[in-house]
Parts: sequence; C-alpha cells; structure tokens
Amino acid sequence: MTIVLITVFAYLAATGLLVLDLRRDGLQGLRPWWWLATTACLLHAGRHLLTWQASGATDMHFFAALSLVGLGMAALTTLFGIRGRMAALGVVVFPIAAATLVGSGMYAPHSSEVLDWRLQLHAWLALLAYATLAIAALLAIMLWLQERALRRRQVQGWLRALPPLVELETLLFRSITVGFVLLTATLLTGVLFVEDLLAQHLLHKTVLSLLSWLVFGGLLAGRLAWGWRGTKAVHWTLVAMALLILAFFGSKAVLELVLQRAG
Repeated sequence: MTIVLITVFAYLAATGLLVLDLRRDGLQGLRPWWWLATTACLLHAGRHLLTWQASGATDMHFFAALSLVGLGMAALTTLFGIRGRMAALGVVVFPIAAATLVGSGMYAPHSSEVLDWRLQLHAWLALLAYATLAIAALLAIMLWLQERALRRRQVQGWLRALPPLVELETLLFRSITVGFVLLTATLLTGVLFVEDLLAQHLLHKTVLSLLSWLVFGGLLAGRLAWGWRGTKAVHWTLVAMALLILAFFGSKAVLELVLQRAG
C-alpha cells in the first residue's frame, strides 16, 4: 500500500504544480509538474507489475482495469503535455488516475486466469482504446465549455489555459482517430482470438462496442464529408464514449461486483 500512497501523492503534487504553471502560463518544456507526473506514472505501472508478478497472472479485474485506463490517460497527458496546452488536461486526469489506483489498491487480491498472448493482446488494445477515447471525451467537454463561454462572453481565467478553439478541436479529432483505430483493432482481435464472442456474458459487450465503433466512425466520416465540428462533434463523442463505458466497465461491474463472476 506504500507505493500506492506515494504514487497518489505524486499525482496530486503534479496537479498542484500544474495549476500554478497554468496561472503563470508556463507550460512549455519539462516543468516540475512533468517530472512528478512521470514519476507517478512509472510508480503506477510498477505497482501493477509487482502485483502481476506476485500473482503469476495479468490481473484484469474491474478495479485493476479501471486503474490501467487511468494510467493510460495520465501517461498520454504527460507525454503530449510537454508541448502546447494539452497539459491542462492533467488537472482533471491526474486526480482521476490517483483515484483509480486507490480503488485498485483497496480491492482484495484477485485470483486471475492466466491469459495466452492473443487474449492479452486483445485486452491491452482495449485498454489503450479506452484511455485514448476517454482523453477525447474530456477534450470534447472542454471544447463545449469553451464554446459556451465564448458565446456568452464569459471566458474565465481557467479557460484561457486551454488551447485555442481550433487547436482544441484538432486535438479532439486526432484523439478520436487514434482511438478509433485502436478500437477497430480491439474488435478484430476479439473476433479472431475470443473463442465464444457471442456467449451470453459477452453478447451485450460486443453489441455496445460495435455501436460505439459505428458512432465514432460516423463522426469521423461526417467530419471528412461535411466538416462536422463544434457541438455536433461533442454530442457524438460523448454518446460514443457512454456506449463504450457501458460495454466494458458497465458489464464488468455487473458480472464481477454484483454477480461475482469473471468478467
């Protein structure tokens, strides 16, 4: 539990330093918050590696998977936050990563089934897709807040820390594109490697994931064909992300926490 507490402290300290840098508009370069965030991500990953080494299997139970998505979000924010104002996402992402790690740390040791490399590849692609698309959902919310503030001529100080509207929209669609590719790979590996994809406890997960994939794909097609942007892009992104959350974490929560079955 010590490594969990140290990691949480590093995440929260990075958040505090990032807030100070945002107020001073000093986001460029390897700032102190970046070093703390990098340390937190490494400790976060190390905690999972130690747990897997102790159990002899890659644990993907509900809280562990949630923690890994939080780690992915924090790592992406740290990596791409070195340049530009995407670092502002860290004010939200780092506390989320800390909270997911605490949830994983408080959960009792879980005996996990050993997965072969094909199912592990499928699982890792899924977690990367969720982390990337969760970043896109946060960008969509920030885009909506920024557009609303501009319409009302109420641009608050914290909104000035965000990238300009056009840059924020570009970041949103780049994130969606990368996430869509990862989600496509996740679905393909599921079809190829999961023996009983349409089993009772996987049917709703498969359907919801496909619906999310279709919504994200429709949004990207609309962007290319008709230049969709602004509020329309925000709504499509959030609907697709809600479907994806229900597909994976919704089903895992019911199966593992309510029904006490493997998810």
